[in-house]
Amino acid sequence: MLINREDINKLMQTVRDLYQVDDIPWIIGYSGGKDSTATLQLVWLAIQGLPVEDRKKTIHIINTDTLVESPVVAQWAIQSLKKMEDAAIEQGLPFVPHRLTPEYDNTFWVNLLGRGYPFPRKKFRWCTDRLKIQPVNKFVKDKIAEHGEIIMVLGTRKAESANRAKTMSNYEKKRVRELLSPNSTMINELVFTPLAEWTDDDVWVFLMQYKNPWGYSNQELLTLYKGATTDNECPMMVEKDLPSCGRSRFGCWVCTMVEKDKSMEAMIANDEEKAWMTPLLEFRNEFGDEEQDRERRSFRKLGGFLQGSFGRLHHGPYKKEVREAWLERLLRMQEEIKQEGPEGFDDVSLITMEELRAIRRIWVFDKHEFDDSLPAIFEGVTGKKFLDTEWVGSEAFRKDEWDILKSVCEDLFPEEELTFEMLYSMIDIENQSNSLNQRKGILDDLEKCISHTFYMNEEDATRYYEDRIARKKELGGKFNDKFFAHIQSESEEFEGEVSEE
Repeated sequence: MLINREDINKLMQTVRDLYQVDDIPWIIGYSGGKDSTATLQLVWLAIQGLPVEDRKKTIHIINTDTLVESPVVAQWAIQSLKKMEDAAIEQGLPFVPHRLTPEYDNTFWVNLLGRGYPFPRKKFRWCTDRLKIQPVNKFVKDKIAEHGEIIMVLGTRKAESANRAKTMSNYEKKRVRELLSPNSTMINELVFTPLAEWTDDDVWVFLMQYKNPWGYSNQELLTLYKGATTDNECPMMVEKDLPSCGRSRFGCWVCTMVEKDKSMEAMIANDEEKAWMTPLLEFRNEFGDEEQDRERRSFRKLGGFLQGSFGRLHHGPYKKEVREAWLERLLRMQEEIKQEGPEGFDDVSLITMEELRAIRRIWVFDKHEFDDSLPAIFEGVTGKKFLDTEWVGSEAFRKDEWDILKSVCEDLFPEEELTFEMLYSMIDIENQSNSLNQRKGILDDLEKCISHTFYMNEEDATRYYEDRIARKKELGGKFNDKFFAHIQSESEEFEGEVSEE
């Protein structure tokens, strides 16, 4: 049974009653998708029905821009926030939009291209907390500190999935006030989910029957969802087993937590005007290729140490040449979109200047790559000078010295894969310690550098790691038994064959 006007009017009155009962400010999460749009629209229309003197309590609208959102959806959300800001002032409503972003030294590209983090996967999902949760938590904590409590209004619905329904039902049992559930991870945050019982079709019926109050087009939103479905259809008011465009996935275009980005694939297939996103999809599929990933990464972990299981080492961060090649490709895509993309995307930003500056500092100061290649990559792609007014780099060692050192290492030690890294790291450690205060602990730093780079290659490092684990095992110390798991498995398999014979 679909919702009707009476159901919606009752829900709006519920919103008004809850809004007026206390002075606790509200925060509405807005992603630009259908559920958050319907939630915000419902609250907006409800508050419109109040006398001006009763619209006292601020309602914050927060949009979390991960900086790697689908460009189409990101543009939609940013323009929506501007419309909301203007409409709220014009209509005398207490809505205040905010665009939240992750810290610039902790974004997707800073971690992937700067620090060399492997692309996110189920066992290493480093992106969600950094890009989405932390910006929201910071905003919420600031508001709680200011007001004591906040009410978070979300568009989550039980019909989204069985797990979501179970979770929401569990929180309902813990309600401290009518309609308000506690947030298990944030003290003094209460959660209100007005659309909890709505289906996908309920959401679309509401959006199509009620005009968007901040002046945006819900019909265009429907078109956006239609374009993100494989068959370019968005059925409504139909049998529950038929597909719904409500299940289209809008999110980060770089997301590797799904095998395929079907929404972007559908957008490109259904609309020739969105063919410009094809290089983005291809790039995402390339760096998210699990089969090719091992060879692109160092055989040492990010801290330089060795770790392994089943007879081989766990690979760590991406190698220098991989990071540089991916950065160049990303910048080229950005320039192509600016120059040849559709109207409205001539100022698109796939990676920001703040992120580029953060990556530069990680490469030069943390990874000791004193050739400082990022400005040259940027200038080679854009034809513009890389502006970094706060940069203070080394005057003693630059690309010329880097190239000479590399050439000498390759000529004298062609089989030693890490000699060059050892030497440029030690030179840079010494160079960075140019004051008496900075020289404290330099011997420890140099020793650590040598201990991380003295291997000839991965094969040599694997033998070293295996010998070390074996010695610990023989001497009764703690050891990584998973490294020998492959030997145990092979032994058990052989014993099984023997017993069968």
